[in-house]
Amino acid sequence: MRIAKTAIIVLFVISSFANYAGAAAQASAGQGQAQDIWKPFRYFEGRWEGKGEGKSGISHGKQAWEFILRGKFLQIRNEARFEPQGPNSAGEVHEDFGIISYDKSRQKYVFRQFHVEGFVNQYVSDGPGADGKALVFVSEAIENIPAGFSARLTYRILDDSSFEQTFDLAPPGQDLACYSKGVMKRVY
Repeated sequence: MRIAKTAIIVLFVISSFANYAGAAAQASAGQGQAQDIWKPFRYFEGRWEGKGEGKSGISHGKQAWEFILRGKFLQIRNEARFEPQGPNSAGEVHEDFGIISYDKSRQKYVFRQFHVEGFVNQYVSDGPGADGKALVFVSEAIENIPAGFSARLTYRILDDSSFEQTFDLAPPGQDLACYSKGVMKRVY
């Protein structure tokens, strides 16, 4: 009888410990669940077309946003065709592509953008603003341009199917000013 009581107590203790350990594991798993770091960018995935204007004139553009390499990076391809103006009677075609990554150590998004003119911009962003509708990327390096230039690229969601894109640029020692601005509408 005494062995039976001891066995029951031992089973009770083991059972209680197993329940506690299971609950603790579930609680820590809930806290440690991976967040979708790409959630602020999922809206942009797809193809876009739009119009813009700025220092280079009036433009008609296309963009494609696509997650690549098993969803670890976001690729953006951009083409803007500028209408003929002034001394640029033939117009102009601008192309660039970029890759956005997430730097876990800095907890920031890094956007590396490669331009047909040879510029390479590296921007950094903390993620969406307080309203969840704006993503602001500020340059931390620009290659193949005189030292001291800075740039800012802002994407602002307007509604379910359109966003505004603003590119600000500053020569050395000057404040950022709008270089170009446009609105893109979802194609698919």
